[in-house]
Amino acid sequence: MPEKSKITFQAIGTVRVKASDDDVRADDHELESTIEVYPEFKEALDGLNGFSHIFVLSYLHKLRPEQIGPLKVRPRRFLRKGLKLEELPVVGVFALDSPTRPNPIGLTVVKLIKIEENTRLRVVGLDCFDGTPVLDIKPYRGSSMPHEYTIAEWYRGLMQKAGEDV
Repeated sequence: MPEKSKITFQAIGTVRVKASDDDVRADDHELESTIEVYPEFKEALDGLNGFSHIFVLSYLHKLRPEQIGPLKVRPRRFLRKGLKLEELPVVGVFALDSPTRPNPIGLTVVKLIKIEENTRLRVVGLDCFDGTPVLDIKPYRGSSMPHEYTIAEWYRGLMQKAGEDV
């Protein structure tokens, strides 16, 4: 087995949102927030204007120690949809978008509203807390996502129980 490597990242900015952590958790990707890009990365934003959506990679800095490392969890987001804990299967974290992961890295596709002062990105749909470090930003292109996809049957069943569109 190869030796584990330690990797270091430098934040390129910070999330600013006027909502409590609980409000961010409860939101359904409708909150507006701002990504403040540090001045030394200002040039990296050239050409981003005009894209309707971007990918935001973030460092999930508020995870509790027990949330970093577990490989299996229950998809707890369905608790907010009325399901009970015992109804939720235990699955691998790579099958979920849960913040519980081996590495506390978040990935969110957000709507880019506008770029202000060449360093402030106003976005909608970012599920990060105020002060979350941003690691990278990438443009969303039509080729970024497949046009056809499937969802695991266990997940499809939970969506149906929760009354969500499948």
